[in-house]
Amino acid sequence: MPHLTVWYDGDCPLCVREIALIRRLDWGQRIGFENLSLGGSCPLDRETLLARFHAQETGGPMMSGAEAFAAMWRETPLLRPLGLAARWPPLLGCLEGLYRLFLIIRPALQGLVRRVAPLA
Repeated sequence: MPHLTVWYDGDCPLCVREIALIRRLDWGQRIGFENLSLGGSCPLDRETLLARFHAQETGGPMMSGAEAFAAMWRETPLLRPLGLAARWPPLLGCLEGLYRLFLIIRPALQGLVRRVAPLA
């Protein structure tokens, strides 16, 4: 049984590639992945889940943004040190700021990736 569940946009080429990488790094299969484009379970309304990255540890509160990424990193052996470091509030705040900037340019990056390296 997964220790963490993440919800992702299966129609987003950036998200699909990132989730594929995390699946390969999740050697202990501690993460469950819910593809919202395939009708995955939605503990929040669908638009909220699609607007930001969300994750939830079993029995824990819903997390989003940098906090959710840090939780996912902690479950993957190679990224665990980064996830643990992100528990330090100043670093998590910086990561959240970078994530918010990413959200602004995400549509342009998605378009670029769709043109340059479309998904099969």
